[in-house]
Amino acid sequence: MKAFITGGAGFIGSNLADKLITLGHKVIIYDNFTTGQHEFIKHNLSNPGYEVIEDDVLNRTALSAGMDGCDMVFHFQANADVRGGINNTTIDVEQNIIGTHNVLEAMKVHNIKKIAFASSATVYGEPAIIPTPEDIPLIQTSIYGASKVAAESLIQAYCEYFSMQSWIFRFVSFTGPRYTHGVIYDFIKKLRDDPGELKILGNGKQKKSYLHVEDGVNAIMHAIEKSHDKINIFNLGNTEYMNVVDLANIVCDKLDLHNVNYSFTGGSRGWVGDTPFVHLDTGRIRNLGWKPRYSIREAILDTLKFLMDNEHILRIRD
Repeated sequence: MKAFITGGAGFIGSNLADKLITLGHKVIIYDNFTTGQHEFIKHNLSNPGYEVIEDDVLNRTALSAGMDGCDMVFHFQANADVRGGINNTTIDVEQNIIGTHNVLEAMKVHNIKKIAFASSATVYGEPAIIPTPEDIPLIQTSIYGASKVAAESLIQAYCEYFSMQSWIFRFVSFTGPRYTHGVIYDFIKKLRDDPGELKILGNGKQKKSYLHVEDGVNAIMHAIEKSHDKINIFNLGNTEYMNVVDLANIVCDKLDLHNVNYSFTGGSRGWVGDTPFVHLDTGRIRNLGWKPRYSIREAILDTLKFLMDNEHILRIRD
């Protein structure tokens, strides 16, 4: 097939593109390179089945023109800063909702019937059920999460109106090669600045089921191959979870830092809208035969290796 990937130069999108190329598909990368990186895609540029379009999903003309002739869309572009919605209340609406609407309109114009969408565990807010299944009510605690719910709803409506088929993936925090933002990234930067002190948001007891990006990409392709409903919704996460302090211990140990003083900002949340415990029920995807290869510890260590081998990545957000 010929796949169109929005956000295809980003952390997850570029790893997905590599997987599609390996499987023999043609790929068009569509990215504005706000957070995407040219170095994540340069190894594919000589491939005749690989094309890059540098533009934004808010540019409907360029988006539609680029999508012409494609068989499936992987919509992975989004504002990646969950916390940023507090200071900029329009960015999630523009990038996540309007951007998704533009993608769907372009699909309609070119009669493209299949879309895979990168949603988020944030759609659950602070769920009463842990591990959290896909079928509980979605109650919002962040603009980012609300924008993902709105995007999911638009996709489902277009599936009904225009006979499209969708695969919606609700992610936990991904880790692994090309990781450019998140708690591991922030901890390394802080410890580079002050090896004796690490400031941790919240109380350090927040827990998440981090997933290696390779496992996530494999889950996405496995679900598309094995599930054939009009609307297919899957949680993607690990079967275990880890708290922030334990993660910090791994980072400090890998950096060979001892007796680091941890200070905490306090409270059960790192910021307004943060969810203290993110652990998704992944039974639906596991019932299709998928399971994660990496433990959380292995995934964190692989992320640390990537960042330590590519220290220039740590200067992206200076």
